[in-house]
Amino acid sequence: MRKVLQTRTFANSKKKLHKKQIKELDNAIRDILKNPEIGEQKKGDLQGVYVYKCNITKQLFLLAYLFDEESLTLLMVGPHENFYRDLKKPI
Repeated sequence: MRKVLQTRTFANSKKKLHKKQIKELDNAIRDILKNPEIGEQKKGDLQGVYVYKCNITKQLFLLAYLFDEESLTLLMVGPHENFYRDLKKPI
């Protein structure tokens, strides 16, 4: 069982979601825990980062994460707009 860690950026974004959205986000995180390679691996500046696309309340959200044998680190969650620009900022 992997340990799930989250960055402050992720925690702040999650806090802004409604209860129903958080429930759907938690389901997406469970899917990632079952198969961490389900997301798309990024190249270039974001090498090593995976991004999983999921629908939360009929809107496309992106969930960025890193993983290794022991842990899954949730980096950021949000809609596509400015997602990659914000993800490149230092965490």
